[in-house]
Amino acid sequence: MTDRDAFLGWVKTALYEAELALHNGDAAPRRALWSRNEPVSVLGAWRNARGQEELDRLFATLEGSFSDCTSYVFELLACDVSGDMAYTAGLEHTSASVDGQPRTYTLRATQVYRREDGGWRVAHRHADTVAE
Repeated sequence: MTDRDAFLGWVKTALYEAELALHNGDAAPRRALWSRNEPVSVLGAWRNARGQEELDRLFATLEGSFSDCTSYVFELLACDVSGDMAYTAGLEHTSASVDGQPRTYTLRATQVYRREDGGWRVAHRHADTVAE
């Protein structure tokens, strides 16, 4: 198995499950997959964060906003692994409640990952809403 194959396996299992949990109101699995090393950053569709403290506040806010996910599909468009760095770019198709209101939306999402202590960790996320 190549590094890329192993990375994609992680994206399709652990990372997918963490995003699904977030959209059901549980940010703990997502936070567990994010790097505890600086720099970390989010340029989000709704909020931005830079550094561990802002990231923790952002994830707590998202956890309190999301619930009742009925569908989460990550459509991978591109990815690569180079040594201890990797990235994904794709579309996130989501149906969940946001602040108690059912919503369906698609985000363009690009993430950057670092290999730390033998595992992959998210270091940066950029996402924005796709116009329908």
